[in-house]
Amino acid sequence: MKEGYSQGYVFMAASLDGFVARGDNSLDWLMKYEVDENDNSFEEFTKKMDALVMGSGTYKTIVGFNQWPYKMHTYVMSRTLTQYDVPKELQKKVTVKNLKPKELMKFLYENDLKKIYIDGGKLVQSFISKGLISEITLTQIPILIGKGKRLFGELEKDIDLELISSKSMKFGFIQNHYQLIND
Repeated sequence: MKEGYSQGYVFMAASLDGFVARGDNSLDWLMKYEVDENDNSFEEFTKKMDALVMGSGTYKTIVGFNQWPYKMHTYVMSRTLTQYDVPKELQKKVTVKNLKPKELMKFLYENDLKKIYIDGGKLVQSFISKGLISEITLTQIPILIGKGKRLFGELEKDIDLELISSKSMKFGFIQNHYQLIND
């Protein structure tokens, strides 16, 4: 853990071929599955988090849902969006920040927000490369979508992971929980 910075935690689903969304950010391939009423892993995960950070692409997808799905405060990292782009009903729940990953994690740490849920493929990649992710919970969905947005991109160096737990779930999902071993 980097001293003076909040730590990031990832909780995502990916197709078996490693995509988290289609090229247009669509999640239709994931939404076709029913909710598993016996799986409360996401709720348990979010109870432990102090805030959520997402990229603008993820935000634009989620803001189009019928209702805002998160209870925790959300920070949207964007170089193009401003607070004026956030709908009035979300102004108290969503804050737009034009900061680099380390700057944002330092800001959150200084505001006593230590455990941060990081969401969005490109954003996760940038936080991993900066050593700002502590754990990844990845649910593999048994579908091949062929192309789209990858969760993991090119890295400057290998990043070792330690498996904390693994479980099979309804619909053939496999959920793996890893701790990153950062230098």
